Amino acid sequence: MSQPDQLHDISTLELAQVLMTRLGISPDDWHRLKSNRNARASELVAAALVFLVKNEPQEAQARLEQAVGWLNKSISAPPCPTHAHHKELKTHSFN
Repeated sequence: MSQPDQLHDISTLELAQVLMTRLGISPDDWHRLKSNRNARASELVAAALVFLVKNEPQEAQARLEQAVGWLNKSISAPPCPTHAHHKELKTHSFN
């Protein structure tokens, strides 16, 4: 069976979910990719596609707007909460 034939048997939602899984940033890769604009936008566009296929346009739009923010550099990754907490502890431990 050829690849196009195999894909024909998979629903559009399943294909979108597979793409979202492939483009999602895993916990193991989070620190390495949290500021990677292409990775973040790709992850959000794939999630938007899932919401569109599920007929949830407001959720899709929210993800697409965030993706555009990553691409046009209007949003950035916030600092890691655990790093901020450790820095705060170090500052307070010397006072």
